[in-house]
Amino acid sequence: MSYNLLKGKRGLIFGALDENSIAWKTAERAHEEGATFVLTNAPVALRMGTIKTLAEKTNSEVIPADATSVEDLQDLIEKSQEILGGKLDFVLHSIGMSINVRKGKHYTDQNYNWTQKGLDVSALSFHKLMQTLYKKDAMNEWGSIVALTYMAAQRVFPDYNDMADNKAYLESVARSFGYFFGKDKKVRVNTISQSPTPTSAGQGVKGFTGFMNYAEKMSPLGNATALECADYTLTLFSDFTKKVTLQNLYHDGGFSNMGVSQEIMEAMED
Repeated sequence: MSYNLLKGKRGLIFGALDENSIAWKTAERAHEEGATFVLTNAPVALRMGTIKTLAEKTNSEVIPADATSVEDLQDLIEKSQEILGGKLDFVLHSIGMSINVRKGKHYTDQNYNWTQKGLDVSALSFHKLMQTLYKKDAMNEWGSIVALTYMAAQRVFPDYNDMADNKAYLESVARSFGYFFGKDKKVRVNTISQSPTPTSAGQGVKGFTGFMNYAEKMSPLGNATALECADYTLTLFSDFTKKVTLQNLYHDGGFSNMGVSQEIMEAMED
């Protein structure tokens, strides 16, 4: 059901790889709620994914861009404004990658070249994106910038590896840059700490099924799905959350406030 929550709003969505991704679901729901937007991802990701299908479904254009390249980001933001006919109202950063995770390198035995590449893609890219938006004055007042994160930024999940460090940096950037964006541009910046979700990136983490099952048993409301995360993201893009900024918002069925659940206790007693 559509409520025209984003009617007339213009935006930019990073990271829609396939129909399992949160960015993909967010794009679909944003379209249903009346928004227009540009889709983007790295050229290699565009070749791997099916984003053209999403673009056709949502009547959107796709602009390839490497989020680690300031030049690519400058070009992307300029072209997006030309295509959409003005400044942006919302931006979603849904990007994450760890070569150490992909290659099975343990946290205590990292390849630091891979670590630096993962940090650049997963976290530093968020600073580069916001710095480019800020310098180009590309956001409308009361606009909204959202990045996706995970609770491993605050708590230990051994197999999440260096992605935990990346997410911690990402959340810090959201707060620090969010201050300047709010003070100078009246733009809000938040992160959403989502339940473990079976996206292409998520499923690449060792023991992911265990993550999912444990969180499901711990959370009073159960794990939040990708579609539910998309709906939550839309509320942050909307005018109903104009004074919400600098927040790391947990969208995890209550997991983040749990010590132990009855289900976990019973499993330990078996």
